[in-house]
Amino acid sequence: MKAIFLLIIMALGTIVASAQEMYNNKPAIQKMIEKKREYNKTHKKGYLIQLYNGLENIAKNTRKRFKEEFPEIPTELEYKAPEWKVQVGNYKTRLDADRALNKIREKFSGAIVIPM
Repeated sequence: MKAIFLLIIMALGTIVASAQEMYNNKPAIQKMIEKKREYNKTHKKGYLIQLYNGLENIAKNTRKRFKEEFPEIPTELEYKAPEWKVQVGNYKTRLDADRALNKIREKFSGAIVIPM
């Protein structure tokens, strides 16, 4: 029984490896990957966590409270007519932003992840 299980696992590993190799070698996929890399060089990339979007006084109070709770995370207060936004962090991947969001939501329940 163990031998059959081991044989199946080895076969699946071989199939996955060959599928990945075939997938990565396609010229169209390589071209799309290169386009994405070029785009990333000239455009912002990454993620922020938005705590608030609305009135100025509430935005300033939210930012102040956040700085007290999480002094190590950078914050931004931004005005885009007609509303103020409080955005925090600078996360390279969505996974990093989601991990931080889990901690931040304990104190700021309305926080959301947004792309830069």
